[in-house]
Amino acid sequence: MMVDVIRAPSTLYRFAGRWRIDVPVDRLHERLVDLEHYPQWWPEVRAVAKVGPDDARVLVRSRLPYTLDLYLHAVHRLPDLLQTSISGDLVGWVRWRLVPDGAGALLSFEQEVEVGSRWLGLASYVARPLLVWNHEQMLRSAICQLSA
Repeated sequence: MMVDVIRAPSTLYRFAGRWRIDVPVDRLHERLVDLEHYPQWWPEVRAVAKVGPDDARVLVRSRLPYTLDLYLHAVHRLPDLLQTSISGDLVGWVRWRLVPDGAGALLSFEQEVEVGSRWLGLASYVARPLLVWNHEQMLRSAICQLSA
């Protein structure tokens, strides 16, 4: 597994990763596009409430004792690109790219978010490495579950 954290100002976070997953790309796409069922396979996604055909409210909690309240809007649902805008406690976007690779897939992850809540913004100045570690743990969990 590879995750790169790109240096940015204290309240801006950029993450990127790339993995080879031994799951057919179409099955991987089905799982990633079905946001409502994320809590069934990704333990850190605690709850998803569909708000509209392209929108959902999502509660996320990883290792640290806080829950992010996010509003997601689907921007792209293409076979090779899934992209969502994010607002709420974080503001920005997340993107998954899927490329067939034999019987499996190459999965790329990119995310750029800025802290949208005041308390998390203050925490960013003090505990940035801990917040990055927390995100990496959550992403590691997702990749493990997607590979299963």
